Amino acid sequence: MHGGRSGMIGDEYLSTEILRHGAYLCIRVRNEADMAALPGVPMPALADHLGLESEFTPDGPPPQESIAFLRRQTSGAGDIPDGGVERAHYVIHVASRSSDPVTKFCVQARGLLEPYAEVRVLAGIVRPRNYSGGAMKKFAYERAVVQQPGAIMPNGFLIPMSKTAEWWRKDWMERHTYFLPRYDNEGRMVAEGHALTAEAGIPCILRRTYYALDQPAPAGSYDFVTYFECADSDIPVFEKVCTNLRDVKRNPEWKFVREGPTWHGRRVATWKDLVALPARATR
Repeated sequence: MHGGRSGMIGDEYLSTEILRHGAYLCIRVRNEADMAALPGVPMPALADHLGLESEFTPDGPPPQESIAFLRRQTSGAGDIPDGGVERAHYVIHVASRSSDPVTKFCVQARGLLEPYAEVRVLAGIVRPRNYSGGAMKKFAYERAVVQQPGAIMPNGFLIPMSKTAEWWRKDWMERHTYFLPRYDNEGRMVAEGHALTAEAGIPCILRRTYYALDQPAPAGSYDFVTYFECADSDIPVFEKVCTNLRDVKRNPEWKFVREGPTWHGRRVATWKDLVALPARATR
């Protein structure tokens, strides 16, 4: 026995299936001359070659093999210093059902961009939901907004994060409890937990999370790369949900969270649109 519980509650019960691969390329241009050279970088040809479709104006459901472009609006530091994310001028998102297009894009795009910019890649995978039963699926996922065209939901927020060693020492059953409300012996709710704390964002904030292939992630990487999209009118909802999640009295899980920077970008349709917008290089 360990801590009064069976020592057999191991992560071998969690799914190891990989459903999707994705990456964010955070691009920080070195100077004004390099920024002026970016329109000549053949990024559209690379995306076309790999069969990547734009997320900005999808025809029907969001594409399975996709690419997206975002330009920085604001950014702020988190618990984990990461200038490659915080000071990025642009972010490119790429995703696929298989790893090959994502890997090829990251390698080749880095090669195209590195004469002009520093590139920080945040990559991860999507796995089946391990902690969601039928009721939680209906509560949190069937009501969730799906990706909308960029003109409708133009804001993208990138927030990479990791959890502490103490979190990863907990077995998966204990970790699961942090996503649900907690009650005292008289049945009074004493903490909302993650799911209730974030409820206001379910119908209006798109959420996408990539997981590290191995958790905890190796040094220099994040356990989770989280990303959100919303309309201009729903930015206050997003900010309020973030504030509430960080309140450890309402959401005790956040005692174990260490956030990287929060990067807020504006979605644009094409590479040309991205680099044609005026921007100032930061040193």
